[in-house]
Amino acid sequence: MKLDILVMAAHPDDAELACSGTILSQIQQGKKVGIVDFTRGELGTRGTPEIRIAESAASTAILGIHARENLGIRDGFFRNDEESQLKLIQIIRKYQPDIVLANALEDRHPDHGKGAQLAIDACFLSGLRKIETQDEQGNPQAAWRPKHVFHYIQDRYINPDFVIDISAHWDIKEQSIRAFKSQFFDPNSTEPDSYISSPDFLEFIRARSMEMGHKIGVKYGEGYQSQRTIGLDGFGDLK
Repeated sequence: MKLDILVMAAHPDDAELACSGTILSQIQQGKKVGIVDFTRGELGTRGTPEIRIAESAASTAILGIHARENLGIRDGFFRNDEESQLKLIQIIRKYQPDIVLANALEDRHPDHGKGAQLAIDACFLSGLRKIETQDEQGNPQAAWRPKHVFHYIQDRYINPDFVIDISAHWDIKEQSIRAFKSQFFDPNSTEPDSYISSPDFLEFIRARSMEMGHKIGVKYGEGYQSQRTIGLDGFGDLK
């Protein structure tokens, strides 16, 4: 299945926190969207890899995305090396996305910056026909390079190059985040506290979305960076 947009995420809840409103917006417009999580988030303070995978499935159902895969590379210790690049190239060639949404270029968690560079390099290398990969059935895959790679904004504030209006999708975005029950605030949880488990963290996510929305005159938004200059055919889509 060809996807219009493929979201790449170092951890199973990165996409939900940073760009699930955009995912919902694009699906509503008829786009096919998928997510590839690089790791199972096994180094997280709370939960287990099995719980995180189950939570990802629950969130997938809430968002209504068309495909979700997990590369199963090591949380915290993955590298932007040949092995990881080839795994991601196989996914890129499988789904042939036109647009990739990837981790923040620099962030509090080192996996986010590493994930961003892995996405950048794999997207470029995927377009080289002399790099040979096979699909699950062992058939050769054709070279494919996405047209655009954009980086969603995560924990640290980064001034966006553009903002997507997600005002109509906030409630479902929040539901998709809360599907990761092991990670976020639960007054009945007996697990240790973490950076993201306080009620204040979800308020921060709401405030960040409101701040991004404020930049374009709407209630909620999600911001993105682009390493390339964005070209327009005209001004019809500008807020």
